[in-house]
Amino acid sequence: MAPKVVLIGPPGAGKSTIGRTLGELLNVEFADTDVLIESKEGCTISEIFVDKGEKYFRGVEEVVVQEALQNFNGVLALGGGAPLSSQAQFALRSSGSTIIYLEVSLATAAPRVGFNRDRPLLLGNPRAQWSQLLEARKPIYESIATKILSVDEDSPEEIARKIISEISGVKK
Repeated sequence: MAPKVVLIGPPGAGKSTIGRTLGELLNVEFADTDVLIESKEGCTISEIFVDKGEKYFRGVEEVVVQEALQNFNGVLALGGGAPLSSQAQFALRSSGSTIIYLEVSLATAAPRVGFNRDRPLLLGNPRAQWSQLLEARKPIYESIATKILSVDEDSPEEIARKIISEISGVKK
């Protein structure tokens, strides 16, 4: 068993919003690894970063991603940094899932992210931090994606319908 679709991309790409919509349209469950981590740890991701550090968080995230890839059969949204480890990349590539990289510009992501909310990796100058994160992560996102979709122009439902069109001949 593996997810039908895995959504990856930077903060503000709309992975959770699009994922929920896609799950509804496909009539399958939706899961977000950030929510799964918070449930498993009993606290927010920001609290994990503050209390236990990023290294601890990434370890928990890797386990949660591996478990979801093995045991979940719906639409899965990954946290923006989840695909960074080589183990996660291997697991994603070998999962058999359709992996969609939701490509987003800073102009579109900024109002979505808010840059004022709890985003532990976007402290200081959040726009510059986001741009640096994307610059570092984009090659990884592109290398593991089976499809890249820009999310700047369309609504979450329009994007979900595009994903369904993409996978209709591949996964049912």
